[in-house]
Amino acid sequence: MAKLLLKLQRYFRRKPVRFFTLLALYLAAGSLVFLHSGFSGEPTVPGSPRSPAAAEGPGLPYLGVMQLSRGFKAAATMPAGSRRHGPWFKSTSKEPSDRGKSRDNGGPRSRALRGRSGREKEEDRARYIGCYEDNTRQRTLRGMSFFDYKKMTVFRCQDNCAERGYLYAGLEFGAECYCGHKIQASNASESECNMECKGERSNTCGGINRLSIYRLELAQESARRYGSAIFRGCFRRPENVSIALPASQLMLNMSVDKCVDFCTEKEFPLAALAGTTCRCGFPSTLFPLHEREDEQLCAHKCAAEEFESCGSAEFLLVYQTQVQDNRCMDRRFLPSRAKQLVALASFPGAGNTWARHLIELATGFYTGSYYFDGSLYNKGFKGERDHWRSGRTICIKTHESGQKEIESFDSAILLIRNPYKALMAEFNRKYGGHIGFAAHAHWKGKEWPEFVANYAPWWATHTLDWLRYGKKVLVVHFEDLKRDLFVQLQRMVALLGVAACEDRLLCVEGQKDGNFKRSGLRKLEYDPYTPEMRKVISGYIRTVDAALRLRNLSGVPEDYFPR
Repeated sequence: MAKLLLKLQRYFRRKPVRFFTLLALYLAAGSLVFLHSGFSGEPTVPGSPRSPAAAEGPGLPYLGVMQLSRGFKAAATMPAGSRRHGPWFKSTSKEPSDRGKSRDNGGPRSRALRGRSGREKEEDRARYIGCYEDNTRQRTLRGMSFFDYKKMTVFRCQDNCAERGYLYAGLEFGAECYCGHKIQASNASESECNMECKGERSNTCGGINRLSIYRLELAQESARRYGSAIFRGCFRRPENVSIALPASQLMLNMSVDKCVDFCTEKEFPLAALAGTTCRCGFPSTLFPLHEREDEQLCAHKCAAEEFESCGSAEFLLVYQTQVQDNRCMDRRFLPSRAKQLVALASFPGAGNTWARHLIELATGFYTGSYYFDGSLYNKGFKGERDHWRSGRTICIKTHESGQKEIESFDSAILLIRNPYKALMAEFNRKYGGHIGFAAHAHWKGKEWPEFVANYAPWWATHTLDWLRYGKKVLVVHFEDLKRDLFVQLQRMVALLGVAACEDRLLCVEGQKDGNFKRSGLRKLEYDPYTPEMRKVISGYIRTVDAALRLRNLSGVPEDYFPR
């Protein structure tokens, strides 16, 4: 080894130019690595000091900023001030195949019995209707459909149809899922629905030209669809109906399809069925869609479709068409440099991107970011490329939670979300992207326990830091924003100092989902939290709740606490 070093030394003495060239390349490579780590888009997470007091974790009272322990043994190995890597360092491992599942060779009768026992477990979200005939030329359920010849399950089909607002979900041939609003065929014998689901051998998924049909009890009315239209609800006729809903058409053979098609052709985002009259318009102060009536008041059969409701002259059944309401779609940078820097602060997975989408629509100005995410820029968040101190954006997204970073802002909107939901959302984003999902292997492997151990205490310290160091903090709970978007958005816009008209906010309600809503297609079919995890997280929730109440704010919503 010494001889080799001596030879290299002599060589470089004779060739000094080559020596300095290699040295320059080495330094340049090191600089690039440093810059990459510095701009990878992840917030810096300070470590928490370990002490006997801090080690108690979940039982802690409010002790101020950064006094929470990790709460799990696995986290003890992480050095203080360590950096958490997020979506720019995604795992590439694939979801494993279901090789380990046992194979049951029972006959059709035993499978049918197992299917019925499985259905009993599904009662909370769907009710089994029966086995029905199907025909490839004229489908029994004529809504959306999808196939999966490897991993189809009853839950997956039900969830997919419910997410899109359909009333029925049907499974056929062990791997095919069909959705619809009405069943258009006759019953078949239960013994004819005899094929196992490809993704769960213990359940039945129809048969050859036979559907196992479920009525979806938990299809959310707020997201119910009829084809491409979204169901908005039953509403009392506005006083100035001809002004509120300016376009109308008498339809003696009324159906939902006909009214929706008419309003779509007229380029209106709302279609209102009033018996034999179809009315079209926009959400406005005259017709804000905030006071829903009992659906039974609109339950008058359509003349052309006996299974559909078409409302009445006094109570209108309203659907949102695919026409985009352009009253809130214009966005631009601030015309002059902002005098104050306003943070849109949240723990990762708490809905920051969604809140940015709402703020941009409500104010008409772009939002900025403490980081840079190319995928967000490509989706229309043009403020993503601006430096966060540029002053050209209405507010700045940040996940930072250190004193120095927090004190850089003049005021803040602090978005808080249920930690159980936020942790799962961030885990999905980290391993699956903004609207993707983590693979089964990540949930079942070491990644999930380690993630919870490291991120759960950060959920608490993030809020505590902003409450302590923030200069002017408006606390908004993600759940309140979903439940009462109009009121919460008014509060947020007021802090930003922008006078947003009411019609623009009503327009936002109709465009609220944006491009970053994760589909329910791959929701977990089991609870990923262990009793130990829940015990620790409950302690963090109590700590944050106490900190909010100490500042005369409402505590965390009740659903944060597990029942």
